[in-house]
Amino acid sequence: MGLFNVLTNQVKAAVGYQQSLTELLDAKDVSRALTMMHDHSIVAAKNLRDYEVSSHKIMERKDRAVYDKNGNFLRWSKRWKIPIPYQPFINEIALVFLYGRPVKWGQLSEGTDEAFENYKNLNDEVHFNARVREAKRAAGSEGTAAILYHVYRDKEDNPRLLLNVLCKKNGDDIYTVKDQYKRLTAFAWGYYLTEAGNRTVYHVDIYTADTIYRAKRGNIGWEVAVLQNPVGKIPVLLFEQEVEHAGVQAMIERSESLESTDADVNDRFANPAMVATAEILNSLPKSEDEAKLFILKDGGKIEYLTWDQASQSKANEYERLDKHILSKSFTPNIDFDNMKNLGNLSAKAIRKVMLLAVIKAEKRKETHDDYMNRHGSIMLSIMGNVLDYKNKSKYEALKLTHEFQEPFGDDVSEMLADVLKQYGAGALSLQSTLELSYLVKNAQKEYEQISKEQAEALERQMALNRTDVFGEGE
Repeated sequence: MGLFNVLTNQVKAAVGYQQSLTELLDAKDVSRALTMMHDHSIVAAKNLRDYEVSSHKIMERKDRAVYDKNGNFLRWSKRWKIPIPYQPFINEIALVFLYGRPVKWGQLSEGTDEAFENYKNLNDEVHFNARVREAKRAAGSEGTAAILYHVYRDKEDNPRLLLNVLCKKNGDDIYTVKDQYKRLTAFAWGYYLTEAGNRTVYHVDIYTADTIYRAKRGNIGWEVAVLQNPVGKIPVLLFEQEVEHAGVQAMIERSESLESTDADVNDRFANPAMVATAEILNSLPKSEDEAKLFILKDGGKIEYLTWDQASQSKANEYERLDKHILSKSFTPNIDFDNMKNLGNLSAKAIRKVMLLAVIKAEKRKETHDDYMNRHGSIMLSIMGNVLDYKNKSKYEALKLTHEFQEPFGDDVSEMLADVLKQYGAGALSLQSTLELSYLVKNAQKEYEQISKEQAEALERQMALNRTDVFGEGE
């Protein structure tokens, strides 16, 4: 064998060239399989440190050592560490403007009302609206999060569905593999479980469209159980984005540094200090005395030294930092005073005031539209393949649509008046009018009830007409 072939084979072996991810998993070589996947946990952990108040960089500030003239240590002088929770504020505002009100689902297909009702009921059963907000909050703080659709059997052996939000804050490691078109081809979830003997063991669940690998790290190698994926899709909704405070982290750290330094300066100089000549030092009243009497001798003089004002340039910097942190993260300054000034503005007027957050929400919809489409696709696969497989064809026929709702609602009275006007002009059907009315909770049931009442009213009217024509008793 030539030298070139030897080197080539060594390189192929080193990078796992001859073994695909599936082959490595079938061989129970989970460690090497994970190296072929993209590990999101390192960046997520770093982002989480910036996000959590307790781990802000300012918290690393050390107390100052105080020494005497001879260099002997006297004491520690406290230095303030004041973190400012800008990151959670920015993240929560972004979350409210995207998922503050639940996603509104609709159907584009016909004859699929039963399947659509089952879909909406299952969303409520698994608390999807709460889980998607939780996942979006985690993605906004860490950069990556996921919703895992876990199917299982309950005590009565009935198939059930559970949504589990995965993120670094919850102790989860997320690994992914994507193809050249950025489609997810494999997903892995790493987590720790405490088992018998109070022993903590690392587990990894790896999902492909066909197979689920449940791996557990043993004393020697990995224990791997291979299961068929009943869903037929990777049951994961992956959230990926830059953190909501991206671009303003340095300004936040500067603001925290200024705040902490000013607190130290205030402790040292903000309170008045007494200045006195040596002649009266021995006659100063005790601090616990209620009445103070200063006896001045031989031209003694006493006065107080006070700090008149802080630097204007520092005050200007505070104002600039706060303005740039919020505006450059597309976050409106929402506080009590600003909200009070909004008064009775309409939803359209409030939308203009909150334009920065609206712009950011519109940007997020570029990806979250796809996320909601994928959620619908996964849910229908689970319903058709696992939960209600007898009616699989009905779920395959259901075509879903979704709409993000405004966080402050719409001017419903104005909208309803316009809808009724369109209905009266014959531009809208009764069914569409009911669907657009904010007063109607279930448009289909309301339509059926109205149709029933109209039929009964028509029947009574026809009975009266017959009585008028033929007379009573005919």
